Amino acid sequence: MNTKGDREEQLVLELLDAVGKSSHVSQRHLASNMGIALGLANSYLKRCIRKGFIKISEAPANRYLYYLTPKGFAEKSRLTAKYLSYSFAFYRKAGDSCIDIFRQCENHGWPRILLYGISDLAEIATLRAQEKDVQIIGIVDPHTERNRFAGVAVWHSLLHAAPFDVCVLTELNSPLLSYEQLLKEIAKERVLVPDILRLE
Repeated sequence: MNTKGDREEQLVLELLDAVGKSSHVSQRHLASNMGIALGLANSYLKRCIRKGFIKISEAPANRYLYYLTPKGFAEKSRLTAKYLSYSFAFYRKAGDSCIDIFRQCENHGWPRILLYGISDLAEIATLRAQEKDVQIIGIVDPHTERNRFAGVAVWHSLLHAAPFDVCVLTELNSPLLSYEQLLKEIAKERVLVPDILRLE
C-alpha cells in the first residue's frame, strides 16, 4: 500500500486486528505494534470508536477494554480482502518487472546482479532470478543491521559488496533518493530500475 490513504487503511486494519485478538490491549501496546507514536495510536483508536468499529468499556484500575463491534469485524474483513488483493497484484507486477530486468541482464551479458534495498521487491527478485540465467550476489542496504536477507548476503555499503555487473534498485520506501545516491557511486548504465517503481 503506497498512498497516504492506503497507509491509513493499513493502520486501521492493524488496529482492528490487534483489538480483535485481545480486548486487554493498551494504547501503548497498540502504538508499539503499529510502529507509530502513542498520540497517533490514540487518534486512530478514537476514530474507530467514532465510526462504530470498536466499543470501549471501563475496567478496574483505570484501564479500558476494547471490543470489535459487528461493524468493526465487517470493516476488518473488507480491509483484509483489499490488502490481500493488493499484495497479490503487487507480487505479480513486481515479478514481471524483475523478469524484464533479468532478460535485459542476460541480453547484455550481466550475470552478477547486486540489489539495492531490502524490501518485498528484493525478496521477489531473489526468487524470480532462479528462473533466469543470472545470479543475485547480494543486497546493499545502508539502513539495516541484517547480514543476510532472502538467502543472500547483505552489505551496508557498495564499497564492501562482492563484484557485480549491474545494480538493480529494490528500495521501496524512498526509491528516488536511493536512485540518485546510486548514480553518485555507479555509472548510470549499470543501475537498472524495475518499471514497477515508476521512476522514469
